[in-house]
Amino acid sequence: MLNIWPSFLQTSGGHMKASALLLAIAVTATIPLGSTFAQDKNAGHGGAHSGHAMQSSPNADQAPFDLQFIDTMTVHHQGALDMAKLVEDRSERQELKQLARKMIDDQQSEIRQMQAWKQQWYPDKRDAVNMKMPGMTESMKDMRMDKLEAAKGNTFDVMFIDMMTKHHEGAVKMAQVAGKKAEHAEVKELAGKVISAQNKEIAQMAKWKKEWKAKR
Repeated sequence: MLNIWPSFLQTSGGHMKASALLLAIAVTATIPLGSTFAQDKNAGHGGAHSGHAMQSSPNADQAPFDLQFIDTMTVHHQGALDMAKLVEDRSERQELKQLARKMIDDQQSEIRQMQAWKQQWYPDKRDAVNMKMPGMTESMKDMRMDKLEAAKGNTFDVMFIDMMTKHHEGAVKMAQVAGKKAEHAEVKELAGKVISAQNKEIAQMAKWKKEWKAKR
């Protein structure tokens, strides 16, 4: 069973001892980014489908907004990567595979960029994953990765679209808040890109769903 929560979401107590090494990995390669986020100790084998909810980092809401956004959106993006990586072997539609590959490329790139900013701006700050940020918790709710992993063909395609659409909507909501509250222009620019790209993908998936749902 595939866990929607990424492997780097292991309890770290918020310490950043491995941050320099993780950054070097993150900016020169792809995921994983390392064990930098705090999580409910019971959620490591469950996430969205076990009934255990991920917890915010200690005092996350007291951290600078941009740090909260970086850490929380990184976690959110990894959830999308976990879903998108299933498409290649489970879908028979080339257009969906192409979209999934684009999601993987785009969101891995954005994660690397956010981690670089984190090291530049907040090298001594504790992690600030905030599950209460608008769009975060609701977009992860009912993400049944076990069912998605077990599905194939048209059933998988429609299920993937439903889950990814909800997930994207959460990212857009979070990015809209960042566009208003972020301190750094770079974060605001990234938020704008997330809104534009993911709204476009939502529209595309809605179009496909109408065409494919009858075949389910």
